[in-house]
Amino acid sequence: MEAAARLRREAAEYYRGHRVPERMEEALNALFPLCPEDLYGELANYLSKFSKAPVICKLVGRKVLDGVGQPTLEVEIYCTVKNYEKRICSAVMATHSQIPEDALPETIEADEKERNDSVDTAVEWVNDSLNTMLRDLEPTDQCQADKMLGEYFANKVEEKKELEKPEEGEGEKGEEKAAKVAPAPALSPPAPTSKPKKGEKGKKVLVEVKPLPPAEPAEPVLCGSLAIGGASLAIAKAGATIRRVPLYLHTALLKHNQESPKEMTLPLPMVTLFNCEKKSPTKLKLVKEVMLVPPAELSIKQSIKRILDIQKEMTRVLESPGRTPGLQTDSKKGKAQKAAQPILKGVSHLGCLTTGYDSLEQLLLLIQMACTNIGLELGTDMYLAINCAAHELMNYDKEKYEILTGTFKSPDEMVAMYVEMINKFPSIIALIDPLRKEDREQWSSICCALGSKCYLIAEDAATQISKLTTDQSTNIPMCSGVVLKYINQTKVSDLIELTGILDGQRHITILGSPDGESSDESLVDLAVGLGARFLKLGGLCRGERVAKYNRLLAIEEELAAKGALREAKLEFVDFAEESRADFAEESQPEQVADALPAPEQD
Repeated sequence: MEAAARLRREAAEYYRGHRVPERMEEALNALFPLCPEDLYGELANYLSKFSKAPVICKLVGRKVLDGVGQPTLEVEIYCTVKNYEKRICSAVMATHSQIPEDALPETIEADEKERNDSVDTAVEWVNDSLNTMLRDLEPTDQCQADKMLGEYFANKVEEKKELEKPEEGEGEKGEEKAAKVAPAPALSPPAPTSKPKKGEKGKKVLVEVKPLPPAEPAEPVLCGSLAIGGASLAIAKAGATIRRVPLYLHTALLKHNQESPKEMTLPLPMVTLFNCEKKSPTKLKLVKEVMLVPPAELSIKQSIKRILDIQKEMTRVLESPGRTPGLQTDSKKGKAQKAAQPILKGVSHLGCLTTGYDSLEQLLLLIQMACTNIGLELGTDMYLAINCAAHELMNYDKEKYEILTGTFKSPDEMVAMYVEMINKFPSIIALIDPLRKEDREQWSSICCALGSKCYLIAEDAATQISKLTTDQSTNIPMCSGVVLKYINQTKVSDLIELTGILDGQRHITILGSPDGESSDESLVDLAVGLGARFLKLGGLCRGERVAKYNRLLAIEEELAAKGALREAKLEFVDFAEESRADFAEESQPEQVADALPAPEQD
């Protein structure tokens, strides 16, 4: 008791000398009966309420490797907590490349050099400018942090533009030189083709051929931009740690103005089953990824187990010669021909099986066979999504898409082909990038034709996130939803803003995993907190991808234990009905289909 009394007197004298409020002495008196060991803990807990909020004291950037061995950026956050410097968390950025699979070796080499330079610059930004700029900022103030990061990045963009401007003398010389050179004659547009009109022999009418819209240039990536996305994500993780809440809940609080949602819906996983290489010797080029989408009524745990069963059976079927469906009908000749045996090439960087096919029918028959073998019905117990990556199929010399080796289709013919495909295979409930983003008329056509039957998703069309946030509108073709990726200078606030815009326009949001994924699991928390409808993470192989599925399972358990898990619902938008309503200028309620019906099997 003497020790406790002495401690009380010393503490009271100390805090009285430091102008501690009188209620502190009352608290000490209340603690008098406690033994010294308990008194220390109670004092620490009580006094911590009056401590200064943690602030950022240091950012550390370093060069690390992502899941495919490519260099990327890691950002560590250190905060001053109760006068002590403490490491709070770190974030590792995923890398994304716009180089096609069949690029030339020199193009790939140049891309790797540019990637290395960008990561080196990002590390320099984090350790120098951002470290100084963000010091003493509370990590829970995500809006202020992202505002400062955005301003810093905008200044860097302006600096680059200034450096790229030619000097005045050089500009004048260039103009004089250009004036001396005779301008080349402008190319005249191709003459309109003439076709005879039916029922009028000998008469020809001029039919104007619309030129193919050229491909929009890729958004320039500023060297070092990874530092902006990495710092923003690290600050979000630090804010969640300081608030002692999971990142998904911290993200939801940021999106909903600090109002905690009573229930949350988990995004449905789009699990890649096959990666079909574009440079494969097989004929089919229309399909880049085949994904499995579980029914909404299943839990994530049940969905993952079912998908794993299909994947195992699929591997067994492919490795067993003579078990794959080998006949396909040639509609032109009316004969049955032997289809080439697909080759299983191993595991892709996307964490799935890699193989090639000669036709879409062959691919779907294989999946249907695997499902049937384990007692599942494709179209009822499991659905399909196909990533067409149409921007990689365009042959600009012929101005057509090459869907099979030597088989070309115009944008309008592509729409008719997709309509026939979905009618024949109703188990396909999502098409990702079925067309280029430049073919806006055809996007409208396919949405009106198929919007009530499947999702038409834009992924390549949504890569320019900075433009979407600047314009305050989704400057994308008509579509059902958008795939968003956390890459380069993307900030957490950008995703919050974008998902708000997409929600307002009734687009579905899909958070997608980049090609070069890292071991960081934050993407899953962001998807849950933002209320994304789907989560596109790749396959169920490779540690960096499986870790994210494990995180999704853990979040499901947490929400279920709290009774805060809301069942997901999938609804298609009937664009055709909306177009008719808009044309008639009538205000009608939103036309959506019911929850996914069981498709009729042919």
